Amino acid sequence: MIPTARLALVALSAAILAACAPAPVKTPPPAAPAPEPAAPAPTPTAPKVVPATPEELARFRACIAGLRAPAEAAGVTDATFDRHALTLTPDMGVLPLLDRQPEFTTALWDYLAALVDSRRIAQGKERLATYAPLLAEVQTRTGVDPATVVAVWGVESDYGQNFGQRPLLQSLGTLACFGRRQAFFRSELFEVLKIVQRGDVRAEDLKGSWAGAFGHTQFMPSTYNRIAVDFDGDGRRDLVGSIPDALGSTANYLVKSGWRTGQPWGYEVIVPAGFNTALAGRTNRRALSEWQAMGVARVDGGSIDLPADTRAAMLLPTGREGPAFLVFKNYDAIYSYNAAESYALAISLLSNALRGEPGLRTPWPTDDPGLGRDERVELQRLLTARGYDVGAIDGVLGSASREAIRKEQARLGMAPDGRAGQKLLRQLREGR
Repeated sequence: MIPTARLALVALSAAILAACAPAPVKTPPPAAPAPEPAAPAPTPTAPKVVPATPEELARFRACIAGLRAPAEAAGVTDATFDRHALTLTPDMGVLPLLDRQPEFTTALWDYLAALVDSRRIAQGKERLATYAPLLAEVQTRTGVDPATVVAVWGVESDYGQNFGQRPLLQSLGTLACFGRRQAFFRSELFEVLKIVQRGDVRAEDLKGSWAGAFGHTQFMPSTYNRIAVDFDGDGRRDLVGSIPDALGSTANYLVKSGWRTGQPWGYEVIVPAGFNTALAGRTNRRALSEWQAMGVARVDGGSIDLPADTRAAMLLPTGREGPAFLVFKNYDAIYSYNAAESYALAISLLSNALRGEPGLRTPWPTDDPGLGRDERVELQRLLTARGYDVGAIDGVLGSASREAIRKEQARLGMAPDGRAGQKLLRQLREGR
């Protein structure tokens, strides 16, 4: 549940879900393997491990040794703990990432431009076609529509092209002993040890985000243990090697979070002049009829075919000047996957695009929109042509790309903030 852009989308918290997962269902794999994308994403490189100082290493070893008893109380055998936890070394490079979640630090229009772009839409439509029989079975069993399931897959791991490359045991072990939220990460460490102990996924295959999310749809270990299902019926719940398990488990998560079959997540709407913005907010629910009585209506003029007493909320994510959304219970289910409005909007808008629906009619309140992946690739090529070494031309704007952007921004009289936007791209296209 973390972005790559996959940007690094992290579900540090998941809903507390009471119901049990459905019984395993044997589902045949798709008739043909997924087609290779026209321009496949590069294989991600494992991040460089930042070693601990001698003092930090001593503290880490003492911390891990002290977790043996609580791990046993949580259901981890001594043999599993000794083999997979006592042998760990920390990666201090994960600690700065605790405060760098892009859902909360990136302008919304940049975040959405990166995740709901032409390439992700095209590849998502390919997955919808290739896995149509599987997705139909998922919908039959859970009531969650194919576009929503595939949208989660696309945002979370770029359709399986980027799971993240950090060893989960090492990252969670580090976070269990350093930084804030140690109690949370200790619990997740115990949960991932139980996954290995049960034999669902090998320890060496458990690689993912810095915070512990893994697999096609980036479950945290505790979420996996509560919600994952053996959808292909092979006796294991495997979100790394089994696309049926991953997509079935994703739908199961949404069901446990309150998904309502047949309802939309929401609509882009117009709000009347003088609308009281204090009424907006995901938790400020009112009956649909109340919103309609205020003059709220779909921006495309379509009807909202739901009962008048359906509870709905108004979202104004960038204030009165940007798009407005009327959202329903299914938006909340999506939101629970990773508790950020930007994330939930990315999934919701990508699912619309995968259904062939038009994009937003109301522009975001910026004169410099963000760049999609193909545009970021073009920007890197233009920078390379000007003599900059930006590393791999892959649409991922790392430190070398950002430094080149800053230099070009300064040369052009722009604020040298390293942000890649349409204004810079346009000027470089024009040879300025």
